[in-house]
Amino acid sequence: MGRSWWFAGLMLVAGVLVGVTRDGVVPSVLGFAAFAVLAVLFSPLAFPRSLSAEQARARSARDGRPVVYWRPGCTYCLRLRLRLGRRARRAHWVDIWRDPEGAAAVRAVTGGDETVPTVVLPDGAVVNPDPAWLRARLAAGTGAAGTGGRG
Repeated sequence: MGRSWWFAGLMLVAGVLVGVTRDGVVPSVLGFAAFAVLAVLFSPLAFPRSLSAEQARARSARDGRPVVYWRPGCTYCLRLRLRLGRRARRAHWVDIWRDPEGAAAVRAVTGGDETVPTVVLPDGAVVNPDPAWLRARLAAGTGAAGTGGRG
């Protein structure tokens, strides 16, 4: 599945515009650097490679790992990804902007909205889970869904 780079590209363009419109070298460089960091954070590089919803469900059925539905530019998804650290690779990630079936799965869980991150576990789903809760689940393997979400 391809990766979406448009939002990261937009951040880089904004950084260039900020860099060329600032007076002085230091503000220009700092402005560009800030947008470059945002471009990396909001790029697909910050997330494990996305699968299709079908692939993620099939793999989750075999190994019991959670499926995390996300989209580029979502600050809550980025917060979850960064707080999971290396454990993020223990989940299956689906970019709902690249996979219509993934977006439909999120709408089914959230009552028609495309609220992400949405984590689907073998025993239930949690919308916008607490990163510490999911980190603990990934460290210990999957169990009961419990309560970890806010939505």
